[in-house]
Amino acid sequence: MPGPAVDLLRRVPLFSDLDNRELQEIAGSMKQRSFSTGQQIAVEGESGVGFFIIEDGDASVTVHGDEVRRLGPGDYFGEIALIAQTPRTATVTAESDLKTYGMTFWDFRPLVEETPGIAWKLLQSFAKQYDRSQS
Repeated sequence: MPGPAVDLLRRVPLFSDLDNRELQEIAGSMKQRSFSTGQQIAVEGESGVGFFIIEDGDASVTVHGDEVRRLGPGDYFGEIALIAQTPRTATVTAESDLKTYGMTFWDFRPLVEETPGIAWKLLQSFAKQYDRSQS
């Protein structure tokens, strides 16, 4: 399973500075998850503990009931939930049968704590994203 998950992780800005070995470590902690059409994966306002990358299928993203985005293969959501268990800012619903790779906060935290190189690169990535959002 790490092969497809690694390829998907490469597309996520949070993980863009990680090398292949580091991506494989993270991918090895991910689990394949499937969701049926109509199933909610994340619910606005509820606690978020998971990060997902879509391998196959489509999903909709709604905020206050209004669709704001469509997601498909290679798209991701919930990356902030890996670090901060804050409430979800949107609802994500499977629009077709959906195959994802997912990881929870409690799987991600020990990996980062035990691998300082990954932690440092993720911190740098967050800093770059913050800097871009301030421009």
